[in-house]
Amino acid sequence: MIIRECVGYELEKEKSNTSEDFFNRSEVTFTEEAEERTLHVLYLRYFEEIRSEFMTSDQDPIFVHEGRDVNFKDVVALICLLKNPDLQHRKRLYINSKQEFAAYFQNVDFSKLPEVFMSIKQRKGYVVSSPQDFILQPN
Repeated sequence: MIIRECVGYELEKEKSNTSEDFFNRSEVTFTEEAEERTLHVLYLRYFEEIRSEFMTSDQDPIFVHEGRDVNFKDVVALICLLKNPDLQHRKRLYINSKQEFAAYFQNVDFSKLPEVFMSIKQRKGYVVSSPQDFILQPN
């Protein structure tokens, strides 16, 4: 699998009677078996407010790469895909449960994420040899 792009954004109300402004969307575009796909992850914006429960840091951006702020919402879909590679066969994932959201972030090695963004920028993609490379192994 080759990661091509990771981006996230806050949804905005299109109509006054909708609830889009309570959600964020994170997207990861990747190539698998010569086919380009995108996984769209829709989740409650509230999860960003309590991100310190899922990560060791609550700062946003979570890191800066070559002048680009990489925010929490930019990595959510990537982390979901790495934790559950079966998601590569889906187009959308909706998460409204704090427990489900937290499970995706459990034991993730966040120190490897800057390497992904560097490779995307410099080489137009990051080759994931094994999603397990991003999971912290118990000592």
